[in-house]
Amino acid sequence: MDIKKELIYHEFIQREKEFLRAEYNPELEFYYYVKLGNLNTVKELLKEKFTDKKGLGVLSDNPLQSLKYHFSITAAMLARYCIEGGMDLSDSYSISDFYIQKADKAKTPEELSDLHYSMCIEYTKRMKNLRKKKITSMPVAKAVDYIYDHLHTRITLEILAEHVNLNPSYLSRLFKKEMGVTLNKYIRNKKLMTAQNMLIYSEYSPADISTILAFPSQSYFTEVFRKEFGTTPAEYRMSNMFKSGLGKPENHQ
Repeated sequence: MDIKKELIYHEFIQREKEFLRAEYNPELEFYYYVKLGNLNTVKELLKEKFTDKKGLGVLSDNPLQSLKYHFSITAAMLARYCIEGGMDLSDSYSISDFYIQKADKAKTPEELSDLHYSMCIEYTKRMKNLRKKKITSMPVAKAVDYIYDHLHTRITLEILAEHVNLNPSYLSRLFKKEMGVTLNKYIRNKKLMTAQNMLIYSEYSPADISTILAFPSQSYFTEVFRKEFGTTPAEYRMSNMFKSGLGKPENHQ
């Protein structure tokens, strides 16, 4: 089951194409990963070129101009999500303005696609740096990266201490000092954030998600989820059905 859990977790995190539901605004989950600063996942999603995206509406009789309008919408959404994630407002809009101006001068769809890739990567890298803003030591930085890559496993202080070559009690104190939260709480919060996204953008049941993310039991998962978000996993999924498209009317034009 451990191997299967790992495959399922990484399949979800890497967002293979069957999860992308183009007709139901998959960019919402894309922006979520940019906001998290999850560079590996964003790069995986960007394998589909901007100019090849399905479901882009016609915003101009000129195909190139239509793409430029969509580019500007994407830039505005990236700016908004990154501001929500903690990026300085002026910095976020400066990046957006810079790339919109570049896009306005583009002569080909290929140029726009390259600019789109660069813009998304720049926002993601900046958000990743913000995520590690409080981190001043290499061991804590390595621990944070390990946590993000292994949320499908039971992560313990001892495992992390061995990974970063530190005494467990020293790593625990160092992590709390630099991150402002205990190691266990940080891990639990990241698992819960991933669970939120899986409830919206996958069809896995709460029981499956509990197992995939290595919670001790489904009852514990439900308990900590309710305590954190004020609702059960099942209720959260129902209230966010329109985000995923699961509750979208059949005519979604």
